[in-house]
Amino acid sequence: MRLDVVNPVSSPLWDEALEACPGASFFHTAKWARVLADSYGYKPVYFCSGGTPLSVLVPLMEVSSFLSGKRGVSLPFSDYSSPLFDRMKDPMEVMDHLIHLGKTAMWKYIEIRDPDRFKDEIPTFDIYIGHALDLTGTEEALYSGFRDSTKRSIRKARNEGVEARRLTSLESVREFYRLNCMTRRTHGLPPQPWKFFRNVYGHVISKGLGFVVLASRGGVNIAGAVYFHFGNKAIYKYGASDKAYQGLRANNLVMWEAIRWCRAAGYGSFCFGRTEPDNQGLLQFKDGWGTTRRAIRYYRYDMKRAAYVAGMPDNAAIYGKIFRALPIPVLRAAGTVLYRHMG
Repeated sequence: MRLDVVNPVSSPLWDEALEACPGASFFHTAKWARVLADSYGYKPVYFCSGGTPLSVLVPLMEVSSFLSGKRGVSLPFSDYSSPLFDRMKDPMEVMDHLIHLGKTAMWKYIEIRDPDRFKDEIPTFDIYIGHALDLTGTEEALYSGFRDSTKRSIRKARNEGVEARRLTSLESVREFYRLNCMTRRTHGLPPQPWKFFRNVYGHVISKGLGFVVLASRGGVNIAGAVYFHFGNKAIYKYGASDKAYQGLRANNLVMWEAIRWCRAAGYGSFCFGRTEPDNQGLLQFKDGWGTTRRAIRYYRYDMKRAAYVAGMPDNAAIYGKIFRALPIPVLRAAGTVLYRHMG
């Protein structure tokens, strides 16, 4: 099998060709590749075979870090970035080629996120829960499919004077970033660097592949979210809010405004992103929108051990206590330094 290495960032017709590929999502686009490359210095190494549509597409970023080593990840900071195989191709044969190339490049490992048709006996490195909503019905039918508690939250936000607006300006991204810094601190995490969100605006939102929804009350923005879309699919990627206004249920109104717009714009599905299996609160929130669940599996091939490996427990809880105690300016500095090593 021949696999060509393509950099979608330097391929002007990449996204147009991608539209002909069944299963392609926003995370396969050149716009997202450019965000990752420009924000963190990752090298796009996309393995392709065939014409239009491609018979094989494995999007990879080479992450090279003096802290965490050199590896191939498909793709960093992406909920899922499934390799695309037509039914005539054997995924394991493709992986054998990638492993050989990864050894040549001296990668520590290759990580594949949410592949189709992997063998059942291969151990899973990590697993998440995905939620998707079918948008093909009417707005009334969508709303009627929500859980009663979800409907009550939307009504409460409106009754409390909360307003939600869809926006595509750099200022709206900046406002979301302000809220995101607050939310990440609450969760015990540093925020992504501003440079990343500036690139999201420059390469995605300003090009018509994304938007922000902000909820405000009395002229103060209290919640927001960032959404992407490509082809027939939309995805919720980042959410944030001011904890002081949590009781107003502004996040529910933000989500409903995004769903309403995506349905009216003709998108057929709406993805709520990935969720950790032990995050019961977030799982219940996403279940309440009439969604269907699916497993999102990550696989990692360790070059030194010459085997697919299972994941190990991390120390997120310990780090979370430290990050929650830090002021936001310090957290922003930490995010600027650390995220490029975390992909």
